[in-house]
Amino acid sequence: MFVDRATPHCPKITKQYLAHHKDAIRLEYLPVGCPEFNAVEECWRQGKYNILSYYYPTFDSLKGAISSYYKTRRFNLDVIKYLTRSTD
Repeated sequence: MFVDRATPHCPKITKQYLAHHKDAIRLEYLPVGCPEFNAVEECWRQGKYNILSYYYPTFDSLKGAISSYYKTRRFNLDVIKYLTRSTD
C-alpha cells in the first residue's frame, strides 16, 4: 500500500492493525514533500478548481458544496499513467 506520512493517517489503532498484519500488508511511503507523486493530491487540485470557482455566501454553503462534490464526483485517474508522467 502506498501512503504519505501525514499524521492523521497514522493513528495508534492503524499502526497496531498494520503491525498485526505485517505479513499481508506492506507499506511503501511516498517521498516527503512531493505531492506530484500522490494521486489524491490531483483529486484535491481538481476539487479546489471546481469548487472555488463559485461564490458561497456562507461557510455552511461552502461546506455543503465540498461535501456534495466529493460524494458525487468520480475521478477516472489512471494511477500508473499519473505516476509515470513527466513532471518537467
